[in-house]
Amino acid sequence: MTRQVHRVIAVATALLALAPAAAAQDAVADFYRGKQIRFVIGAITGGGNDSYARLVARYLGKYIPGQPAILPVNMPGASGRISAAHIYAVAAKDGTAVGSTTPGVITDPLWAGEGGKFNYDPVKLVHLGSAQFATYNCYVRADAPVKKFEDAFITELIVGAAQEGGSTRDAPVLLNNVLGTKFRVISGYPGTREILVAIERGELQGVCGMGWDAMYSQRPDWLDKGVIRILVQENLNGSAIFNQMGVPKSVDFAKTPEDRAVIELAYAQQAFGRPYILPPGTPPDRVAALRNAFMAATRDEELLAEAKKMRVEVRPLAGDDMQALVTRIYATPRAIVDRTRQALIYRPPT
Repeated sequence: MTRQVHRVIAVATALLALAPAAAAQDAVADFYRGKQIRFVIGAITGGGNDSYARLVARYLGKYIPGQPAILPVNMPGASGRISAAHIYAVAAKDGTAVGSTTPGVITDPLWAGEGGKFNYDPVKLVHLGSAQFATYNCYVRADAPVKKFEDAFITELIVGAAQEGGSTRDAPVLLNNVLGTKFRVISGYPGTREILVAIERGELQGVCGMGWDAMYSQRPDWLDKGVIRILVQENLNGSAIFNQMGVPKSVDFAKTPEDRAVIELAYAQQAFGRPYILPPGTPPDRVAALRNAFMAATRDEELLAEAKKMRVEVRPLAGDDMQALVTRIYATPRAIVDRTRQALIYRPPT
């Protein structure tokens, strides 16, 4: 058999292998062409989650085969639980529904244990991806009595928070229960926008569990003007910028290996700082197309330029990686999970 014949056979074999993939792509494009995807945002308008979700929504359709229209719809409530329950049990399971929620929504059932009541299962949800690998910090007013993190162990600090399950509530509670800090947490604010207004008015002394991007996008001059200080970094590795500034990391204050394991588990959710979900039962070929489109959208040069103007950071996590991470944290030994669950119960400082 001649070399030319071998080449012809190799090309034909490659084309045959590509045919099913091309057919699947065509089937997805045929389905989405002329359709509309309902993009359910589990947050109020104007906050960090809303801003990220609408940014993604503006570019997502461009990369989905068939280029469907994307319709953002806000469905706030219970720190994202309402939107998650809707996507899980009510939304269409044909690939025409996408949900935006919060990291706490994904991890809350883990902390709650078998007795917890949730209208969704994070492991069964189909994870589209995350637009940001979050890095949370604790911020305080310059005139607050707590000047450095060590002061928070002896002096009470009043911080604002959203509902249970949100990072602004869980982050300071975790530090109270594991490290012994004295954050007095005032919950019930709709979002970070309202918390920052309360800090501005002097009603609150600070906020924890808030990403730098969210702070910078809403109050870009506060740090430079000395309105606030970054008290501590609430993440595993810290930000290169804040590490250089000497801002401590809360995990380094753990007194025992078990304390550190609890904090590390609680902080694992930051890997999916801006999570997006699909209903269970969404057809696999459409899941694959949507996941590919999500990653392509979050790398789009126009999206990144817009994100820069918005002063938000886009550091995506792929959907299959996120699915694997969720599965892994739900396989954590029960003793560490139980201890973490207890660490997220708020007890006012005495």
